[in-house]
Amino acid sequence: MPSLKAYSTELPYSYAAGVYPSMRLMEKAPRLAQRLLLSDKAAGEGIEKLKRLCAEHGVREEIAPKALARILGKENVYAAVVFEKQSNPLDKDKPHIVLHHPMDEGNLGAVQRTMLGFGLNDLAVIRPAADPFDPRVVRASMGALFGLHMAEFDSFEAYRAAYPAHALYPFMLDGAMELAQAAAEKQTPWALVFGSEGAGLPPEFGELGQAVRIHQSDEIDSYNLAVSAAIAGYIFTR
Repeated sequence: MPSLKAYSTELPYSYAAGVYPSMRLMEKAPRLAQRLLLSDKAAGEGIEKLKRLCAEHGVREEIAPKALARILGKENVYAAVVFEKQSNPLDKDKPHIVLHHPMDEGNLGAVQRTMLGFGLNDLAVIRPAADPFDPRVVRASMGALFGLHMAEFDSFEAYRAAYPAHALYPFMLDGAMELAQAAAEKQTPWALVFGSEGAGLPPEFGELGQAVRIHQSDEIDSYNLAVSAAIAGYIFTR
């Protein structure tokens, strides 16, 4: 088998690091799995279940503690599944979450996990952005990536050209409509659009759909991206 490299965006594969993210991969998208890497200290019920799942799908198991430490930069990861990177078309009839230039790996992973909790399965990521396949994102999402349709776009215009029917709800600090009212009057299918952690959405997004605001006190300047997506996802799917 070829030697594995530390993750980079250019690689055609990535790593689901940790028992739970690896388990999610094998349960939701086993076709993507290529190799199971285990530490010589790996033990327990979760490890045994993961090994069984990999064996059922013909995924090669390797005891490779040095490789795990080298490619992930950590000594305390006991299991990782190497998987093929693959994006999926979004469902044109279902709601979308659109993240415009999200740059924080932890936020991107948290948004994915929250989406699944609300039954939202379609995520568009507008570049430049954090890499959705980065092992840090996969781990932060607890493997939620493998239960989603996720597609990346080089511009918001490219996303819009692919999915022109969605009613857009850009979230902006000066959004004209309060969240609860927007959710009550929402058109379907809908897309909730969020900006980057630092800059938010550019002003022109206010002209692209129904701008929405989330109530906040004067004590903060804005909500964290993952928090905003969680609040909005909850209200829009109630």
